[in-house]
Order: sequence, then C-alpha cells, then structure tokens
Amino acid sequence: MRLKKAVMFGTIATALVFAVAPICHAIDNPDAPDWVADFEARSAQFDHIIYQQAQNQIEINQAYARYSEFLDQSLNQAYTRLSEQLDQDNKQALKHSQRLWLQFRDAEFDFINHNWTPANFGSSSALSRNAYRVKVVKSRVLELLHYLKNYPDSESAR
Repeated sequence: MRLKKAVMFGTIATALVFAVAPICHAIDNPDAPDWVADFEARSAQFDHIIYQQAQNQIEINQAYARYSEFLDQSLNQAYTRLSEQLDQDNKQALKHSQRLWLQFRDAEFDFINHNWTPANFGSSSALSRNAYRVKVVKSRVLELLHYLKNYPDSESAR
C-alpha cells in the first residue's frame, strides 16, 4: 500500500513539475532583444583570448584588464538601459540596489585581493584574483540584463 501511494505521489509531483515549468519560461518578454545572448557572445571572446590565445602571464593579465574594461562598460550600459525602462520609484530602487551592489563588489574585491596573494597561492595568485573579480562583475551584468528582458521597449534602447 505504501509503495502504491509513493508511486502515485511521484506521478503527481512529476505532472506538477511539467505543468509549472512552462510558466517559469513565460516571464521574459519574447519580443525583447536577447541582451543576454549578445553579452555572452561578446564576453566569450575575452574568455577565448585568456584561455586559448594568451601565451604567458603578462598576456593573460593584459587580457583580463581589457575584459574588466569591457565588463565595466557593459555594466554601465545594462544599468542605463534598465533604468530607462523604469518609473521614478523603481528607478530609485534600482539606484539604491546598485549602490549596495557596488559596496558588495568592493568588499568582494577586498577579500579577493587579501586572500589570493603570492604568499597564499604562489605565482598563480594574480590570475586567480583577475578571474574572481571578473566573475563578480559579469554576474551583475547578467543579472541586470535578465531584468531588462522583461521590458518590450528595451529594443529602442539599443
């Protein structure tokens, strides 16, 4: 009897997952430009240089510096595009959120810089610091771009 109930519960749970799954994908606006895919494609170029083309630590560090510049520009563009879609109250909420995120970023960078040192991680410490800093900023850019996907007018911001 217990086995029969467990199988029935499993069947119901599976049916619910398949019934709810399409709802999760319906949140984004299908008519909005795919800012995320565009960003990911441009970002992948830097990953390719860092992991495939750079021949030594100096070239890798230079590539990370260019990647960081790209991410800063992308962050500013994503923030501006999203802000343009919001009413005044939500624009203020985004501004507050971004200020707090900048504090978080600075705290993360401080931790990264103090933890990944040559004393702790040897000659690869600079590469690790760069990789972790890039990851922090890239994830915020992606977060803002995912928010932007919800607005049909975001195409005009291109």
